[in-house]
Amino acid sequence: MTTALIVIDLQKDFCPGGALAVPDGDAIVGGVNALMAEAEAVILTQDWHPAGHSSFASSHEGKSPYDLIDMPYGPQVLWPDHCIQGSLGAQFHPELQADRADLIIRKGYNPAIDSYSAFFENDHLTPTGLEGYLRTRSIDSLLMVGLALDFCVNFSAVDAAKLGFDVEVREDLCRAIDLDGSLAAARDGMQAAGVRLETGHG
Repeated sequence: MTTALIVIDLQKDFCPGGALAVPDGDAIVGGVNALMAEAEAVILTQDWHPAGHSSFASSHEGKSPYDLIDMPYGPQVLWPDHCIQGSLGAQFHPELQADRADLIIRKGYNPAIDSYSAFFENDHLTPTGLEGYLRTRSIDSLLMVGLALDFCVNFSAVDAAKLGFDVEVREDLCRAIDLDGSLAAARDGMQAAGVRLETGHG
């Protein structure tokens, strides 16, 4: 069984000081680097939004970050402007050993639809291409780490499990936003989908 390490959105804007900072988001970088050094395959995801993306509160008059609106594909949390293509905030955390990646999947580049999952945009239909890449490399087991546990890690893990991959999430190498109970809901949803939630080994 070949296992790929999937590092989700370990970018400046999701770390302290960034536009959409996840508390202690940068605390996981050392542990993630250590895992990358041992991994058979390493894939990084990168949130990569055009300016004026439809998921930004600034794109909707009278709306504030963290408001909820209805989009054609369902409910959408509105976010502060973040991870804009080519910006400093969209860069990986400077201490992340990004050169170890076999593949970088960029997501959220379609201005009309947000993309939390590494596998599908938020319509749950439009694929990113990651599944095909993993299948052609005969990778069937995934270890996920990164930001944020209750959004992009959660959506990626659940989608991967639904696609038939063996999925483990290392909670100690993730951090969460925890918006209105989103962390507890994410944990329940991941476990219901068959995802294993683990903390450090030894």
